[in-house]
Amino acid sequence: MTPTAERAAKTVGHPRGLGRWHRLPIVLRLVLAVAVTMSLVLSGAAGLVYWQVQQALDEQLDADLATYSHDLRGDLLAGRRLSGPDGSAYQILTPQGRITEASDLVRTQHLLRSADITSVAGGATIRRDIGGLASLDPHTLRLKAQRVRLPDRTVIAVAAVRRGHRDEALRELLAQLAIAMGLTLVAASYVGYRTARAALDPVERYRRRAASLADGTSGVRLPVPEDRDDELTRLGHTLNEMLERLEAAAERERRFLADASHELRTPLSLLRAELDVALHRPRPAAELTETLRSVDSEVQRLIDLTNALLDLEQLGGTDHLARSPIDLPELVASAVDPYRAVAAREHRSISVDVAPGTVDVDANWIHPAIGNLIDNALRHSHGDIHVTATANGRLRLTVTDEGPGFPADFLPKAFDRFACAEASRTSPGSGLGLAFVAAVAASHGGTARAENTGQGATVSVDIPC
Repeated sequence: MTPTAERAAKTVGHPRGLGRWHRLPIVLRLVLAVAVTMSLVLSGAAGLVYWQVQQALDEQLDADLATYSHDLRGDLLAGRRLSGPDGSAYQILTPQGRITEASDLVRTQHLLRSADITSVAGGATIRRDIGGLASLDPHTLRLKAQRVRLPDRTVIAVAAVRRGHRDEALRELLAQLAIAMGLTLVAASYVGYRTARAALDPVERYRRRAASLADGTSGVRLPVPEDRDDELTRLGHTLNEMLERLEAAAERERRFLADASHELRTPLSLLRAELDVALHRPRPAAELTETLRSVDSEVQRLIDLTNALLDLEQLGGTDHLARSPIDLPELVASAVDPYRAVAAREHRSISVDVAPGTVDVDANWIHPAIGNLIDNALRHSHGDIHVTATANGRLRLTVTDEGPGFPADFLPKAFDRFACAEASRTSPGSGLGLAFVAAVAASHGGTARAENTGQGATVSVDIPC
């Protein structure tokens, strides 16, 4: 699409005026919306008031005019001297339009047009106003013209009353309505502005506080009042929860990078040293083979370490586990059986005591967690290993070994990453096995616990199922 076509498409999709409206600040849009709405409401109310007052004044004026017109007709028919109340005027015309008699106010002024004279002479009755509302002339009139048949002739009688008081009252009403509308509109706009500002101030505070995240500040939370439960408060709580999740994700990422860089440095350094020694001078085949075996061991250690770190990272970022019902004895047996051969070679045994039942867990994580507990017991103890598991609303799984147990100072940090005992339970390993077990338990909403029994160590997992 060409640039011209794109601009045309944008113009069609978003009218220019609407686009400018959306670019205005929200507060200004709200104030303008309130002002326009109030203007329409006030204009409607003012129009209704004006119409009602005008109707009342016109009804009174028409009643006065009808009375005066009737009296004028009666005086003409009776042959009495023509007169009228204050503020009234009359003209008597021939059917040809010549004024034969008139009051002083309209003695020289023609109140009827030629067309009006023709209509009245034909029997019609004419009612109309002379002068407008905006005119400041006090002699504006409302007249009624009708044909009157006298014994000796036919005349046109025009009765008129002044509209000055009526027009002045309406002009005063318009001025008062305009002042009232203006003051009300200003007050409504001010209240609308203050209300909009009060409603949007928390959003601005949220924005300023969130902007500090760009500086790498940790522990930032939005200032959300605890004694409210409106839309903005709920938005603040949601944003705070999002900040917590983002901070936790960032912390997991930093921890993963720190752990990986710390633990990978040593095997990589060893690999480099082994290769440097092998390449420094010609070596016999047997020595090169031994070097390659050492390199292979370190590479395998790197692979195991990387897999363990990735598993821990995946567990830390898992929001929903794929839970499904599984038979508990089958689950434990499938996790323990691969280690029986290793235990047999060391003249040790693994006994299993599992209560029948079904658990609702993610077997893809529980299975390796049990395996890690067995492997940890095989590595760091001697004697037999005993596994027990029960399920009664919660899965309680325990692995007990025989040996020196955990050093007392190691127990508080047994489930920390890369934590290794310095006493009798030291052997090759990454220090991530128990950390993985704790992460699996936590992802299921449970806990892991390590303790000494006097004859060895026990590690237990307790999770809802």
